[in-house]
Amino acid sequence: MTAVIYARYSSDSQREESIEGQIRECTAYAEHNGITVLCSYIDRALSARTADRPEFQRMIRDSEKRLFDVVLVWKLDRFSRDRYDSAHYKHILKKNGVKVLSAKENISDGPEGIILESMLEGYAEYYSAELSQKVQRGQMENALKGRSNGGNTPMGYCVKDGFLTIDPMTAPLVQEIFTRYDSGESMTEIAKSLNDRGLTMKKGKPFKVSGLGVILKNRKYIGEYKYRDVVIPKGVPSIIDDDLFDRVQLRLAFNRKAPAKAKATEEYLLTTKLFCGTCGRLMAGESGTSQNGETHYYYKCGGAKRKLGCKRKAVKKTWIERAVVLLTVRRVLRDEEINRIAEAIVALQDREDTTLPALRQQLAECEKAIENMLNAIQMGVLTVSTKERLEKLEAQREDLKLSILQAQMKKPRYTKEQIVSWISRFKYGNANDPEYQKQIIDIFVNSVYVFDDKLLFTYNFKDGTEPITLDEIKAAFGSDLEQLAPPKTGKLRKKPAGFYFFTLHSSLKNRSFGDD
Repeated sequence: MTAVIYARYSSDSQREESIEGQIRECTAYAEHNGITVLCSYIDRALSARTADRPEFQRMIRDSEKRLFDVVLVWKLDRFSRDRYDSAHYKHILKKNGVKVLSAKENISDGPEGIILESMLEGYAEYYSAELSQKVQRGQMENALKGRSNGGNTPMGYCVKDGFLTIDPMTAPLVQEIFTRYDSGESMTEIAKSLNDRGLTMKKGKPFKVSGLGVILKNRKYIGEYKYRDVVIPKGVPSIIDDDLFDRVQLRLAFNRKAPAKAKATEEYLLTTKLFCGTCGRLMAGESGTSQNGETHYYYKCGGAKRKLGCKRKAVKKTWIERAVVLLTVRRVLRDEEINRIAEAIVALQDREDTTLPALRQQLAECEKAIENMLNAIQMGVLTVSTKERLEKLEAQREDLKLSILQAQMKKPRYTKEQIVSWISRFKYGNANDPEYQKQIIDIFVNSVYVFDDKLLFTYNFKDGTEPITLDEIKAAFGSDLEQLAPPKTGKLRKKPAGFYFFTLHSSLKNRSFGDD
């Protein structure tokens, strides 16, 4: 009788040495029973819960050649821990005249042997399922304690004593990537710059756009720990502050909606902000070439383009962008409106700023405690404990002063006058300058709906909408009215509540208020 040995160990509990032990005991079993061993098939670090094992499958294929009579395994769980797979592949081997024998489990050929074999296979499957549950339960406990569950450690972190901690070598690189993307650089430009400096990702590979996309969307960088359904805010140390992360997500979302922007030679400033008044769908930038070879740029309704029943005609790009800019400047950047916006932003700072008031309150309490201690000393109450208490309070006061300075530097507070000064700069820009147009639209305009006889504006700094008729536009600066055409009314799609002020306030956060 001839045989082959099949040996396997899984990555969860066994080591390379177990292979040698399996082969040794199978060989001894073969010698004791007069079986000639032809060769061995060995799968390393592969679970028996799946039949997708290279050597196992090669053994099944080789059985068709009918060169051996027996597959010898140390125990039946080495063959498979799945009853369906076990029955399926034993059936194939049986058709090829091959039987599976266990060196450690003495199973007879009678009916009782069939029952015993089924029980052993069932136990192997049960053990595997139980092991999986234990692993998942352990990982869930790790998650609830904020411990690392293995896997790839994101750039900027390292694992210390089972917990994710900030890696001082790579965390600044993560901050640089977020800051540069937030400032307007593309992922392509950032990747090229990092590679030119000889920097690499965690496994020594060069930076790619796809890798940067994963980094920019990873919520671990704001301290969010997630495992399955468990989400723990601030469960790990944060590398990026929430404001920067939110701004980056907004820019990523904008670029997803306008994937052709990077390839276009012409920048469509109203992308994601211009809507069809008839059907409510986005109007996207397009271009076409006339018979004389001249290229024309315009915005077209998605419903009309995809023939979904909308008849809205295209709007000339230059006309609509210039109209939006001029109308925004003339109607919004009035002194009384600028004052109202500035007051609202100051109030928003008061609502957002919780750290500084808390630190100032602690400093005031500390100052009061020091004053009380000094009064007690003047009254003759001077002991070792009062002296130690005074020294601790004075040290606490210095720490609080330092923390307040650091908080002020990290998140400066703008006065109403500074905000008014900054916004007022936009009153006198060149409406034909693309960069000026871009700033006005990005900062002040939330959405514009195109109707037959009017434009409907929603701004970033107040709720509600403002209609402006084409007659008013023509009276203001002249217009080629042919560029705005047919139908009737449509549904108005508004941005979610809470969006107002966000864009304008975010744009102020990284601005300086000098004299230039």
